[in-house]
Amino acid sequence: MTGRADWRKMSAAELGRGIAASRIDPVELAQAFLDAIRAHEHGDRIYARLTPERALGEATAARGRARSGSLLGPLDGVPVSWKDLFDTAGVPTEAGSRLLEGRTPTHDAEVVRRGAAAGLVCLGKTHMSELAFSGLGVNPVTATPPNIHDPALAPGGSSSGAAVSVAAGLAAIGMGSDTGGSVRIPSAWNDLVGLKTSWGLIPCDGAVPLSRGLDTVGPLCRTVEDAALSLGVLAGAPVPEIDGLEPSALALIEPDALILDNADAEIEAGYADAIGRIGRAGVRVARGSVPQLAEALGIAARLSAIVNYEGWVEWGPTIEAHPGVMFPMIEARFRTGASITAEADREARAALEPLAEAVHALIAERGFLVMPTTPILPPPIERLMADDDYYIARNLLALRNTRLGNLLGCSALTLPTGAPMVGLMLVGRPGDEVALLRAGRVLERALS
Repeated sequence: MTGRADWRKMSAAELGRGIAASRIDPVELAQAFLDAIRAHEHGDRIYARLTPERALGEATAARGRARSGSLLGPLDGVPVSWKDLFDTAGVPTEAGSRLLEGRTPTHDAEVVRRGAAAGLVCLGKTHMSELAFSGLGVNPVTATPPNIHDPALAPGGSSSGAAVSVAAGLAAIGMGSDTGGSVRIPSAWNDLVGLKTSWGLIPCDGAVPLSRGLDTVGPLCRTVEDAALSLGVLAGAPVPEIDGLEPSALALIEPDALILDNADAEIEAGYADAIGRIGRAGVRVARGSVPQLAEALGIAARLSAIVNYEGWVEWGPTIEAHPGVMFPMIEARFRTGASITAEADREARAALEPLAEAVHALIAERGFLVMPTTPILPPPIERLMADDDYYIARNLLALRNTRLGNLLGCSALTLPTGAPMVGLMLVGRPGDEVALLRAGRVLERALS
C-alpha cells in the first residue's frame, strides 16, 4: 500500500492505476494534495487560488465510479492544476494581471470541461506570467512561483505555476498553454515533460488569449505517459499508444547552427551528454543544415509581428485605458505591437509559410529536429527585476529555441535530461503529437 507521502511523488498514470485497483481513494488523494498545498512554504506563490469544494466534489464522484467499476478513463480521480487563464465557472480567472482582477467567468473553458468529463479533479488555478507574455515566469504583480531548484531563480513562463505545482508534488499534472515556449521553458527549468501541441488541435475556447493565431494548450507532467494521457483528455481523443518503438527505428536531425548560440556552459554539457546517451541507446542522430530556423527568427525580429501585433490588437485598448497597472516590462513588450500594421503581420505570415513547409518536409524525410529546449539556465529573479536590459535579453534568449516551433507551425516535446534545468526538445510537424510521444518514450528510457 502506498501512503500520502508517496502519492505526491507518483506519476498521474500511477495514481490512476492505484485508483482503478482500489489502492488509492480519490477523496483521500485530493485532500492530501490540498493539505500539502496549504502547508507548503511557497504554496501561495504557486497557486493563485484553490478550489477545494470543487476538488472534493469531483473526487467524491470519482470514488463512486471507482467503487462501481465505472471509471471514466485512466485519469479519473487524479488531481491536476489549471493555469490561471483557463476559465473556471464561478472562480476568478485573471491571467496573472490586475487588468483582469475580479474577472469571474460563468462557464468552464472547453478544456476544463473536457477534463471534468474525464474525471480530472481540479485543485485550483496556478500563477503565471502576466497575460502569458514572458518566457521567464517572473510576475511582481501577483506572484512569482519558485524554481524547484532554487526559489531565487526564475521558474520559466508563462506556465510557471503549472510547472512548479507538479515539480513540488502539489499536482499530478499542470495544464498550461504555449504561444512561444510557455509549456516547454518551465518544464525544462523544473525537470518535467512538456508537450506543445499543434495550433488548433485543442480548442482555446474559454482561455484568456494572447495571440489567437499562435496560442496552444498543453500539459506539464512527470512522464511521457502522463503527457499522452493528458493529450487524450485535452484533444477529446482516444489515449494514444506510445510503446513499441525501437531505438534503432528513431532518427533525429540536430541542426548544425543557431541552437547552441550564446548557450550557458551547463546547457552545452548537459545537452551533449544527453545526445551521447540516446546515441548509445541506438537512436540515430545526424547533424544537418536547417537554415530556415535562422531565417524564421530574422523575419520575426525584422517585422516584430504576429504575437506582438495580435497581443496589442487583443489588449491594447485595455492597456491604454489603464496605463501603469501592468508589470512595466510586460506592458512595454505589449506596446511594441502598437506600431505594427496588419499589412506587416500578413507579410510576416506569408514570409514564414515557405520556411514552415520546408522544415515540415525535412522532418518527414529525415526525422524530428532535436535541440536544447532553451540555451540558458534560469536567471536570478533579483537581477531580472533590477536590470531592464538584462530582463529583455534573457527573455529573448530563453524563448529563442522554443519559439521556432510556434513560428513554423510545429508540434514539440521537451524532456528532462537528468542534468538539472537542462531540457532536450524534439520538434515535429503539425499533427505529429503521437509520433513525438512515441519517440519521447524511447528517449525517456535512454535518459533515465
